[in-house]
Amino acid sequence: MSTVILRQVSKSYRLDSIAVPALADIDLAIRPDCFTVICGPSGSGKTTLLNLIGCIDRPDRGEVIVAGQATAQMSDDALSDFRARHLGFIFQNFNLLPVLTAYENVEYPLLLAQIAPAERRARVLTLLDAVGLADKAHHRPGQLSGGQRQRVAIARALATDPRLVLADEPTANLDSQTGSAIIALMRRMQQERHVAFVFSSHDPQIHAEADDTVFIRDGRITAIERGSPPLAAPQHAEVMP
Repeated sequence: MSTVILRQVSKSYRLDSIAVPALADIDLAIRPDCFTVICGPSGSGKTTLLNLIGCIDRPDRGEVIVAGQATAQMSDDALSDFRARHLGFIFQNFNLLPVLTAYENVEYPLLLAQIAPAERRARVLTLLDAVGLADKAHHRPGQLSGGQRQRVAIARALATDPRLVLADEPTANLDSQTGSAIIALMRRMQQERHVAFVFSSHDPQIHAEADDTVFIRDGRITAIERGSPPLAAPQHAEVMP
C-alpha cells in the first residue's frame, strides 16, 4: 500500500490577476519505507509538490491521499491535526525555536499532540540518544553546530511517530561531510522506524541514496526511477559532526 497517492493533481498560484501554473496532472504513488527524492530545476514545482504531499497546501484539482486519508476536502482544523499526528518535517534552515533547548524543541510537537508527560520525556530522550545528542539536551540551537541542529530537527520530525517525513533540501546549508553524515542518519532512522522519507533536493549524495527518484520539470513529472529498498538497517551508524 502506498504511503501517498496523487491522482490528476494540478495547482496554480495567483500573481496579481494572472494564474501561474505550478503543477499539472500529477499522478504519483510514494512507496512506504522508502527514501523518495523529488528532483528538478528551480521553478519546476518540487516545493509545491512537497507542500501538497505535506498537506501544507491544497490542490486546485485532483486527489491527494496521505496515510490512507483523502486530504483535499479536510477542514483547515482537521488538516492541521492530521499533519501534527501523521507527518514530520525537516527544513534546510532547521526551523528550530531559538529560545528552546534541544530537548524542548523535540518535545514541542508532543506538547501540541497532548502526549502525557512521562511518555513525552521517554520519547524525547530516546530520540536525542538515537541522533547522538543525549549530551546536548539542554543546549539551545545557537550553541550547536549546523549538523547538530539538523539532527535535533530530525529527532523533532520523528517525535510523533509519523508515517511520513518530508524534507525540503535538508543538506543545503551543510558542508559535504556533514551532509553525508546527516543522510546516513536519516537513512538509519528511516529503516529502524519504518517510516517513508520524501525529499526535495539537488544534493547528489541524497540522489545516490534514493530508493525512488521522481523527476519533475515545468510542473509535470517527466520520469520515475524505482529501485529496491534495503531490507535492514546498517549495524553501525556513521559518526556525525
